[in-house]
Amino acid sequence: MRLVLNGVPPSLNRFAGRLNGWEYRGEKERWTSAVQWLAKRELARLGRPAAPDFAHVAITYFFPDRRRRDPDNYGGKFLLDGLTKAGAIRDDSFAHIALTVRGDTDRKRPRTEIVVTEGDKK
Repeated sequence: MRLVLNGVPPSLNRFAGRLNGWEYRGEKERWTSAVQWLAKRELARLGRPAAPDFAHVAITYFFPDRRRRDPDNYGGKFLLDGLTKAGAIRDDSFAHIALTVRGDTDRKRPRTEIVVTEGDKK
């Protein structure tokens, strides 16, 4: 399954040390819901009723510029929660997914691409 979302979720650094969690909750809801909706639509199109016991999840962020960014600030929390809620993955724990996170640049079309493939734990 391949999902493409316009834009890139905010870095977790954006929320570090802030007392007001409303902004975090709002962004989390926005991105989680977007992924959940797209994943449910794609699952219906593929006719896949149940999440695999183990899946490989590859997230590629296409940023609008080449500024330095750390992968640990883009771990995919909001996105993985959406995949779990949609039933695209069984759970976002190590027992059920292998996660790959990459960054690239696309000045004209910043986006987030998520590829979920069924696999084994090897």
